[in-house]
Amino acid sequence: MPSAEDTSVHQERPVVRPTHQDEIAAAGSELIGGRSGRWARLGSGPLTPVRVVALVAIGMFALGMVQKVPCYNWAWFRGASSQYTHACYSDIPHLFVGRGFADGLVPYFDRLSGDMQYLEYPVLTGLFMQVAAWLTPGGSIQYREQMYWMVNAGMLLICTAVMAVCVARTHRRRPWDGLLVALAPAFALTATINWDLLAVALTAAAMLMWSRQRTLAFGILIGLATAAKLYPVFLLGAVFVLSWRAGKWREFFVATLGAAASWLVVNLPVMVFAPEGWKKFYTFSHDRPLDFGSFWLIISQRTGISIPVGTVNTVSTLLTLFLCACILVLTLMAPRRPRFAQLVLLVVAAFILTNKVYSPQYVLWLIPLAALARPRWRDFLIWQACEVMYFLGIWMYLAYTTSGDKHQGLPTEGYQVAIALHLLGTLYLCAVVVRDILMPERDVVRRDGSDDPSGGVFDGADDVFVLGHAAAHPPRHAAPAVEGPRVEWGGTHGPVTGRTGPPGPAAD
Repeated sequence: MPSAEDTSVHQERPVVRPTHQDEIAAAGSELIGGRSGRWARLGSGPLTPVRVVALVAIGMFALGMVQKVPCYNWAWFRGASSQYTHACYSDIPHLFVGRGFADGLVPYFDRLSGDMQYLEYPVLTGLFMQVAAWLTPGGSIQYREQMYWMVNAGMLLICTAVMAVCVARTHRRRPWDGLLVALAPAFALTATINWDLLAVALTAAAMLMWSRQRTLAFGILIGLATAAKLYPVFLLGAVFVLSWRAGKWREFFVATLGAAASWLVVNLPVMVFAPEGWKKFYTFSHDRPLDFGSFWLIISQRTGISIPVGTVNTVSTLLTLFLCACILVLTLMAPRRPRFAQLVLLVVAAFILTNKVYSPQYVLWLIPLAALARPRWRDFLIWQACEVMYFLGIWMYLAYTTSGDKHQGLPTEGYQVAIALHLLGTLYLCAVVVRDILMPERDVVRRDGSDDPSGGVFDGADDVFVLGHAAAHPPRHAAPAVEGPRVEWGGTHGPVTGRTGPPGPAAD
């Protein structure tokens, strides 16, 4: 645990104001009086930074709901093309009928008519959908679809508030970075397409717990998030590679066991009493063909070749493993140990970029991670611009394919450009994060001498295993050596004993 002296020093350090560090934030602040205006003094009164971030996120969520008004009023119910031309499509009202909720069927237990057979979502997401169905009032089928979307929107709004608060509190000195999440245009546009915000909120809460060195709580929340969506399990990969360098294996195993236990508690009842329904998510994920947003679709459309699903699954898995191996090497060879948020972003992005589908709402997975990993408005807005263009591109492409002979919308070639822009935007975000890792002096979070303020047990911890140049050249922030073993392997230097780096805030 941190000492009293460390804690007092940490608490006395002032809150970082992005308007004093970021030229884009400073320019944007002119809309509310500039960085020296009265809004710059927020924090001492009732409008604390965390509350401001939460309120702004709620406001942006509401704007996203307004954007769906044409579909809510009529476009969801008058053919496919209208909901695409108005860019207001959502899975939620359609699956209310298509997955049996309108008929009172219980997900995973009751068999559906048609080819789907069972609900194809993880168990916790299925529970979320079922609770919304219970809260949906009766009436005509159109009215119930509208109300089902509205009830889900209310529940997802709670998830939004949780996400915003957790991101704003993860880095104690940088709560204003939460505005990157709250003001993200892609967040407002995609928040109610699907149920991803449930997993995003749980993942944000898990990262907050990790930053507070509550390892077991982190693991439990990761398990719950993985029971809602698959991607949160990759956070354990980031913990693994950082534990390799920092020697924090106890924390890794505690987090992993906590995640496995909470995931099993949620899944076990359905696994035992409805095994066929429980397996549907995994069989569907395995068997679904390559789909929208992925580079696989560009290859298939450009070549005219229908790539077998098995080939896509195998190559996609190998590519993900290769990128994860690259991230491991990067972590062990970096001049300073990468920050936890940086690695989480890279690992999750590696999974998304190589996947056979890159749905528009997947941007929600990355928005909180990007705000913590690279809190620079320029890079964040460049990436968001790419995501907004893709958001428009996919709906215009679907409008083109469903408008018959009218051909209203974006043709195939234009959609391929939108996919490429989508992928390049994510790659750009990853590239600037990798640059920060290789050139830590350019990392805005570390400019004040911090190590990994949201990294929990990794913040200020010593390195115990590094490779290459990093082994021969300890990090600049190194403090006088203290007792303790260290093993390094780099080039011809061989094993070296000793310790470098400042004493960690928590004792092993």
